[in-house]
Amino acid sequence: MSDEQRLVKLEELAAHQAKVIEELSDQLAEQWKVMEQARAKLDRLTERFLSLEETSLEAPAVTRPPHY
Repeated sequence: MSDEQRLVKLEELAAHQAKVIEELSDQLAEQWKVMEQARAKLDRLTERFLSLEETSLEAPAVTRPPHY
């Protein structure tokens, strides 16, 4: 294999790797957006759950069951 052929092969490999890196970077950015949306949703649900839990913690008055 000549030096020129080796150089062409290396340039092709570098171009391919650059494309793959760009694609992976795009996918990572998209996944980051999805994760941030999920995190925001989880935060909202956690706040809602905690507020519901607070309102349900008020214990009802202790009363005797009707059959007593």
